[in-house]
Amino acid sequence: MSVTIDITGLPAQRIGFAPSPLAELCMALHALSQPGHHPGLASWTSTTAAALDPDLADRLLEGDFMWRSSFADLFMAFAGIPGGSGLPAATLAAELDVLDRLDDERFVTAALEHCRLALYNEGGGPSPLADPLARAKALETASARGPQQLAFAVRVLDDTAGVRVWLRRLIEDCDEAFFAETWRRIEPRQSADVRHKTELLRRKGLPSALKEVSSALSVDEGLTTVTVDKMVHGSTTATDPRIGDGLLFVPTNFGWPHLLVLHAPGWRPVIHYPLGSPELASSPGSVELLQRRMEALAHPMRMMLCRNLARAPYTTGELAAAHGITAPEVSRHLTVLKKAGLIQTRRQGRYVQHQLDLAAVARIGSDFIEGILR
Repeated sequence: MSVTIDITGLPAQRIGFAPSPLAELCMALHALSQPGHHPGLASWTSTTAAALDPDLADRLLEGDFMWRSSFADLFMAFAGIPGGSGLPAATLAAELDVLDRLDDERFVTAALEHCRLALYNEGGGPSPLADPLARAKALETASARGPQQLAFAVRVLDDTAGVRVWLRRLIEDCDEAFFAETWRRIEPRQSADVRHKTELLRRKGLPSALKEVSSALSVDEGLTTVTVDKMVHGSTTATDPRIGDGLLFVPTNFGWPHLLVLHAPGWRPVIHYPLGSPELASSPGSVELLQRRMEALAHPMRMMLCRNLARAPYTTGELAAAHGITAPEVSRHLTVLKKAGLIQTRRQGRYVQHQLDLAAVARIGSDFIEGILR
C-alpha cells in the first residue's frame, strides 16, 4: 500500500521545501487533542493544555475533527488556490489571508474531510452546498461519527461564511495564547532544515533528498513517480493544469510519527514530514501477553483495522463499510485485539466505538506505531 505522486514532466524548480506556520499549528492542535500519539511532546502538551483559557479550550473542541483524527487540508490552503504560487506564506496572518481566498466549495469539502466525502476523496460528485443528496450523505456520515461531528457538519453547510470567520478567529486566538511563542522557538530549526534539503536537492538530486526526508519515500529510476509508503492507497499528480504544477515538502516539529501526504483531487501535492524521531517509553510485559499481541497483529486485516483505530474511535459498522467486509467479521477481529489488550471500547450514544490503546501499542515498539500512524 502506498500513495503515489506522478511527477512526469515536472520542472525541477517546481519541487521545493518550505515551512508553513499554519500547517504546524494544525499539528500542534493535533498533539494537544491526541497526546497519546506524541509521547515525546508530553511536557509541551500538558503545560499548554493546562494554561489554555477554558473558553478557548471549549471552542477548540467544536472543530477538533479537523485535526484530531484526520488533518484538514484547510491548513495547507496555499496548495488549493488555482494559479497560486503553491507556497506557504511567511507568517500565520498571511497564511490566513490565503485561507480566506479558498472558494466556499473547496472550504466546505476540506472542512468535512472527516466525513470522508466521496466527492473529496475521488474528485467527483455534486457539492453538498448545492445538491440535497450530497448534503444528506455528508450529514449521515457525520452522524455516524458522533453528535459533535453532526452539529459541526450542519453548521458548515448552513453557515459557511460564519464558520470561516469563526475558524480564523479561533486560529488567531491560538496564536496569541500559545502558538506565536512556540513558532518563534521552532521556526529557525525548520528554516535551517529547508535550506539544507534545498541544497541537497540541488546538488545530489531528488533521490538523495527523499532519502533524507524519510525512509518511507522513494522515486523510480525514471524520476516519474514519488512513492510514499503508507497503510493507505492513493494517487495524485504534481502537474494538474486545474491547479498548477508543483510538489512541496513541509517540515514539522510536532508531526512524528505522522508522515502526511496531501493528495486531494485538484490540490497540489504536499508532503508534511517530521523532524526527528523521539524514542517511545517502554515498560516490560509478560511473555504470554506479548505473544498474544504479536499473534493478534499478524493478521493483515487486523493491521488495517489498527490503522483506523489508531486515529479515531470507530463503530463495527463503520469499519465493515471501510474495508468491505461483514460486521461479524469485524467483530471477530476486534475480539482478538481486545483479548490482547490492544483496543478500548466505549459507548457514544447509541453507538459502541472502539479505539486503539496507543500506550499499549507503544510498548510493542516504535516501528509498529510509526507504521500505522504514518
